[in-house]
Amino acid sequence: MNTLDNEINEKKINETKEEVKVKYINLPLQFSSIRSEIIKKITEICESGDFILGNELNNFEKSFEEYCECKHAIGVANGTDALMLSMVALGIWRGDEVITVPNSFLATAGAIVAIGAKPVFVDVGEDYNINPKLIENAITPKTKAIIPVHLTGRSADMNPIQAIAEKHHLYIIEDAAQAIGAKYFGKIVGNFGITGCFSLHPLKNLNAYGDGGVITTNNDEIYEKLIKLRNHGLKNRVECELWGYNSRLDCIQAAIVNIKIKYLDEWNLKIRRIAKIYIENLSGVVKVPFDKPHEMAVYHTFIIQTNKRDELQNYLLSKGVETKIHYPIPIHLQAPARLYGYKEGDFPIAELQAKTILSLPIYPELTEEQVMYVISQIKSFFR
Repeated sequence: MNTLDNEINEKKINETKEEVKVKYINLPLQFSSIRSEIIKKITEICESGDFILGNELNNFEKSFEEYCECKHAIGVANGTDALMLSMVALGIWRGDEVITVPNSFLATAGAIVAIGAKPVFVDVGEDYNINPKLIENAITPKTKAIIPVHLTGRSADMNPIQAIAEKHHLYIIEDAAQAIGAKYFGKIVGNFGITGCFSLHPLKNLNAYGDGGVITTNNDEIYEKLIKLRNHGLKNRVECELWGYNSRLDCIQAAIVNIKIKYLDEWNLKIRRIAKIYIENLSGVVKVPFDKPHEMAVYHTFIIQTNKRDELQNYLLSKGVETKIHYPIPIHLQAPARLYGYKEGDFPIAELQAKTILSLPIYPELTEEQVMYVISQIKSFFR
C-alpha cells in the first residue's frame, strides 16, 4: 500500500470517528463524573504501598457482601477465574460434565474446559437464558453442576433450575458476570447457587479499570477453600495447604469498584429508564426484551432482534450509531468445540438468535436526545 492509500484510509477513519453521534460505550464519561474520588484513592494506595490482599480489598469485599446480601464475597483476578475456582473448590475435575448454554461469552465454557471438565450445552429460551425444560435431558452420571448464565443482565429462571439441581444432587454455579444487581422474585443474583460468579471487566455495569472478578457464597466451608485457592493454596505466609492459583483482585482495582458500588443502583436505574424508552418506542418495529413481573433486569446489554440485522447495523453505523453483536457465533460452533461433536442445528434457538440479535447503546451517561436519535434511525431504516 502506498503513501497516498494510507492517507486516504486514515482520512476515512477520521471521518467515521467524526460522524459517530452515539458511541456504543463511553467509559471516559463515567470517569469524569468521579475523577476526583478515583485519583485521590489511587494516590493514597500508591503512597501506602498496600497493593495485594490489603485493606482496600477487604473494604470492597464487605461492600459487595452488603450489596449482594450474601455472607461472603471473595475478590479474584477476573470473572473466568471466579468460575474456575468455584468448580475446583467443589471438586469438579477431569471427566466430569457441567451443563451450561451455547450463547454466552466463550469464557463460560472455557472455564469448564480449563479445569478438565466437559461443557454440555442446553438450548435457551426467548430471554436468551437456559431453558429449564431441556436441562434434565442433558444430565448423565458424569454431570456435577449446572452453570446458568444470567445473560444480558436478566436472571435465568432459577426456581425450576434449583428444583432440578436438588433432585439430581447437582451444584449450581451462577454465571452472573453481566448481572450484578439483577433480581429474581426480589432476590438478588449470586444467592441462588453454591457460588455466584461476577466480572468487573471495564464493560460491565460495575467496572474496574482492568480485569477483576468476585465470587459470592453463603457456604463457610467453600469460602475458606476459595480464600486459599485464590492465593496459591496458602494457609498463611509460609504454609501451603493445597495447590492453588494466583488469582487475587489487587487493591487499586478493589478501591476503584468500591467507589463505584455506591453509585451502582443509581446507574442501573438510569439504564433501566433507557431500556424502557427503547421498549416503548421500538415495540412493533423490532423484537424487544421485556421484564416479567418477577424480574428486575439491569440490562448489561439491550438486545433487539430483526431478520435484517446486518443491514440495520450497517445503516446505523452510517448514521453515526455504534452497535455490537453479543454473540454472532454460538460456542458450540466455535473451532475448539468441534471435539465435542456438536454441529449446526443442535441448538436452534441459540443459533437463530445469533443471526438476528443486535445490541444497542445503553449506559447511564447516554442522554435522552441520543436515545431518541437511535430510535429515530431504526424507524427510519424500516420505513
